[in-house]
Amino acid sequence: MKPPPSRLYGRQRSHPLRGRQQRLLDLTLPRLRFDIGCAAAPATCFDRAPEQLWLEVGFGGGEHSLAQHAANPEVGLIACEVFENGLCSLLTRLVADGAEAEGTLPDMLRIWDDDARLLLQALPDGCLDRLFLLFPDPWPKSRHAKRRFVHPQTIGVLAGKLRPGAEWRVASDDPTYQGWVDTVMAAQHAFSAAPPATRRPRDWPPTRYEAKAIAAGRQPLYWSFIRS
Repeated sequence: MKPPPSRLYGRQRSHPLRGRQQRLLDLTLPRLRFDIGCAAAPATCFDRAPEQLWLEVGFGGGEHSLAQHAANPEVGLIACEVFENGLCSLLTRLVADGAEAEGTLPDMLRIWDDDARLLLQALPDGCLDRLFLLFPDPWPKSRHAKRRFVHPQTIGVLAGKLRPGAEWRVASDDPTYQGWVDTVMAAQHAFSAAPPATRRPRDWPPTRYEAKAIAAGRQPLYWSFIRS
């Protein structure tokens, strides 16, 4: 199987940014950006010491990250997203128009706006208590399989960063990706899992991508992988 490419994503912008969106990226994002310089001690990147450290890979519109942050105020959450429109979708919920440079921001939420694998490589082993991968780009063509975040060569990295007993949540509505997850995870021994749920578990906040999938008649699956 081919190794993952140097990056897993394509374009970073779906349409031209409006003035408010550009201000959010220029003025607000730097104030929340996770500092890679403190990755060796990630708890120090937050305004106060977190009880746990969680990471979301590809937060899309940010609904899930913001809901988890609100429901778990003592958890340090690093939310990863490379697409500028998704970044703006989250940031616009945090500061009022005109307050991009000085509005109060969450003390336990940080954003990583580059490839999540670069951040994972910099984090210390056993530092993560929970990992989220919800409705990722399925890269459905077989020649694009190497771009999927769930990949045999990524599993070992994830296993190293998650402490024993930590949870990795994965959700997808794409049949090709669903089969891929089952195949890849059946061939590894770092994580254990029950069969995927067909209804979103109660403590999994919804996302716009899940709503679109259900509206289109697609069946999401929800996995909970536990680090052995």
